Amino acid sequence: MYGLIGKFTSTDGDRDRLSAILLKGLRDMPGCLSYIVANDPADANALWITEVWDNADSHKNSLTLPSVQAAIKEGRPLIAGMEQIAQTAPIGGHGLTTA
Repeated sequence: MYGLIGKFTSTDGDRDRLSAILLKGLRDMPGCLSYIVANDPADANALWITEVWDNADSHKNSLTLPSVQAAIKEGRPLIAGMEQIAQTAPIGGHGLTTA
């Protein structure tokens, strides 16, 4: 499995709009095992994104999907910053199968 942890910072006051766009854009992503969007309780403009994929290629390929491209286009004006915090190699957990 392949995992990513990232942080998005929205433009001031736009976190809820950005999170709604991200959640809408994640439908039907082949190979996506988990995609969690979470508010940062200490920063009113920050979101944490935690992703688990069956492999790195599935993640890379997802970036070409029409739904993901539409979310990127719609969300880009609301993003003040993005950080890739970590790449991970998930081994399992609640909600993940290790087939």
